[in-house]
Amino acid sequence: MIVPMKKISLVVLEKERRQALKALRKTGVVHVEELKGESEDLTNFKKQNSKVEMAVSLLSEIKLKKNQNAPELDRKQSFELADKILSLAEEKKSLFSQIALDKNELARFTKWGEINPEDFKYLSSKGVHLCLFELPVDKYSQIGENVDTLLVGKDKNQCRFFVISDHELEENERPDGLLPEAYRIVLPKCSTSQLKSAVEKNEERIVKIDEEIASYAKHLPSLKKACFSFEKDIELENLYSGMGVEEFDESKPQSVRLAWLTGYVPAEDFPQVEKTALENSWAIASSEPAEDDNVPTKLKNNKFVSLIYPVTDFLGTVPGYNEFDISNWFLLFFTIFFGMIFGDGGYGSILFLAGVALMLTSLKKKQTPAPFVFLLTLLGFATMVWGAITCTWFGLTPQQLPDVLKKISVPALSNVTSLKEGIKMSLTSSTGAVTNLTYSAWVKENLQIFCFTLALVQLAVAHVKGLAKNIKSPKFLGDLGSLLQVCGMYYVVLSMVVDGVRFPLGVSPETYYIFNVIPLPTLALGCIAFGFVMSFVFSNYDGSVLKSILESLKNIVSVLLGVVNVFSDIVSYIRLWAVALAGSAISATVNEMAGPLFGHAIMFIFAILILTAGHGLNMILNVLSVIVHGVRLNTLEFSTHLGMSWTGFKYKPFSE
Repeated sequence: MIVPMKKISLVVLEKERRQALKALRKTGVVHVEELKGESEDLTNFKKQNSKVEMAVSLLSEIKLKKNQNAPELDRKQSFELADKILSLAEEKKSLFSQIALDKNELARFTKWGEINPEDFKYLSSKGVHLCLFELPVDKYSQIGENVDTLLVGKDKNQCRFFVISDHELEENERPDGLLPEAYRIVLPKCSTSQLKSAVEKNEERIVKIDEEIASYAKHLPSLKKACFSFEKDIELENLYSGMGVEEFDESKPQSVRLAWLTGYVPAEDFPQVEKTALENSWAIASSEPAEDDNVPTKLKNNKFVSLIYPVTDFLGTVPGYNEFDISNWFLLFFTIFFGMIFGDGGYGSILFLAGVALMLTSLKKKQTPAPFVFLLTLLGFATMVWGAITCTWFGLTPQQLPDVLKKISVPALSNVTSLKEGIKMSLTSSTGAVTNLTYSAWVKENLQIFCFTLALVQLAVAHVKGLAKNIKSPKFLGDLGSLLQVCGMYYVVLSMVVDGVRFPLGVSPETYYIFNVIPLPTLALGCIAFGFVMSFVFSNYDGSVLKSILESLKNIVSVLLGVVNVFSDIVSYIRLWAVALAGSAISATVNEMAGPLFGHAIMFIFAILILTAGHGLNMILNVLSVIVHGVRLNTLEFSTHLGMSWTGFKYKPFSE
């Protein structure tokens, strides 16, 4: 359920607002409306916290040695350590940049050999001025005779030479007769031997920096604690500087100035805040949240339903305060969808055993297992159940499975039935007509019918909840109309997607009759037509039927498309069967690849590797499929029919 909230406003003396905030924080139940404060202290806290966070990020990448304990640091010491770590990291970054520059310089003179600028300066002082040039080999002979050169070396493409002049050439100065293709090489800032030495020295320094930073990894808990402390100070200072405060009246310097803030508190916790306000002489006002208030959402469910929270937290989906809490339905259908998409009892057994192992490990450490562990166990069990129903275990064929697994499967949905040869006689219609199907087609259609029946149940739940919410208003007739459309469209989907012969839209020998009077297709189409009219007239009801009709007429295109959307939403559930079929095909392919290798002793290890890698990859793909498809059916199709948009945000009380 979504916990009812009260909107509160607190008024305190301006001079006591910091103490008031600290007292309010102790109660730990008030979600304060978002404020944007500005102050010098707030800026400093953010800078300090940013440094500590970056230090934590750096140390988190280092694997801590066993039994490496360290004395706990206080917040000041932690910040000083973080500052030192960041300084070392910055030095390391600077060294890497310098090494890259030096190596680039060395690369320029790789083919020139050892170069020392001091040698060139010495020669210049003696009147011999040398400049380094490179030129394509075939061009060297074309240099003018008036240019005095000295060939240093050459390869297939380039030649390297000195230009000897009687004066020092300027940067862009070139002797007459020197070809334009000749490229002048600028001397390095120091000798190449010094550059090599500098690179080695800087690389050694980087190693020492890494070792020093690694030695601080033992203080990671202290840094994380300091980070948490800074975050609390930032939160407090942000509220302190962002609170509404009376403007100072110079004409009344002795007047009492007030400060205030607004927030939300669970109705059940309001007496606690009221008591704190009385003890601290605060003024407090409370009211029910208005429709346009941005109210946080706090969910409260039993431990079993709360198992779905790891999924919703991962997705970041929170219902709005005025929306439905569908945690129980989300858990129920997500569990079913997970089992069907994974679809393999063997995979389910792995997940189930992993969950049990994690539970036992936690209990052995005298810790309460995390909710995710219980959820993993539940999902693994659901997958095992569906695998048992369909007789699907590690992609093996029924012939490869023991008889006990074949016997516990449900014939109408089982792979065992699919492999039978011959004709399966389907249900006889009320007129005595019989439809003939092969066993394989019969099972396939039954699986599709099961998917669409799940769609009918889940979407019907959505409209029943809407109907119950609006039961005191004529608007509930609009919800009833939507429910009738879903029921009627269910039969249309069976006819158009599953089998038009078994589920005809017209009257035929195969048509089923309700009470031997009303043809089922007529009833289904009647539900769609009547439901559409009811929805058209009452879905926008807000005190006037005429206004509701006019509103529907304004959005006539959307209203008409809504009928089509009902069809597509139901058809969308066939993804449960299709994705499971794809996963089953991958499993079977992996088995076929590995199977022949088991006949050779030397290839046994390769067979095991293929099975492990293949089935492991398939399980990963199944997880992605659950996220894409299993979650979608709950957060899109189901939620759309509920009228939910997941616009809420979590209740986060201002607390210590």
